[in-house]
Amino acid sequence: MNKVMPKPTREFNYQCKPNSMEIAAESSSATESGLTERRGIPAASFVEDVQSYLNHSGLDVNSALSFLQERLQQYRVVEMKLLAQQRDLQAKIPDIEKCLDIVATLQAKKGSGEALIADFEVSEGIYSRARIEESDSVCLWLGANVMLEYSCEEATTLLKKNLENAKASLEVLVADLQFLRDQVTITQVTIARVYNWDVHQRKFRQAASPKESL
Repeated sequence: MNKVMPKPTREFNYQCKPNSMEIAAESSSATESGLTERRGIPAASFVEDVQSYLNHSGLDVNSALSFLQERLQQYRVVEMKLLAQQRDLQAKIPDIEKCLDIVATLQAKKGSGEALIADFEVSEGIYSRARIEESDSVCLWLGANVMLEYSCEEATTLLKKNLENAKASLEVLVADLQFLRDQVTITQVTIARVYNWDVHQRKFRQAASPKESL
């Protein structure tokens, strides 16, 4: 039986929950009851009163800045991982759609007595031409060097399901990235507020020092 082997459709391997980020244990604000998260990504708390924040966390300015910089770096690491997953999904979706088109073309040719002439990729940049007679089945790559034969109807059902899952996961991933970027912005603002507050306090103490000496 003639078989058409579309471009491999790899098994969906998206991690719905991003890797948890380690949070510095010395900051009690990291476990504050009001702190929320999105699927493993901890939320950043906006600091309105720097003095209250330092008192509540039990940190001095240098320790607080160090903690916030570490948190910011952790966000950046997770962002890079999510961006890599996003690129992977964005590449897989067109492949699945292409496979669906191939199966649909085979089904359209069924019963016409007309062979399908197709170019397929043997290896990267190398193609060969095949003559595909009427066929009731196709072979799909499932990943991990596994290929299975499906009827055209089964292949269509499987590919549509994979396409729906990929699009849904991409939508969730985009929301994760937006949430993560919001936390990066909040953390950057907090770092600036703590730094500026410290500069203001230093200037205030320096201005008060001559008066105290008198």
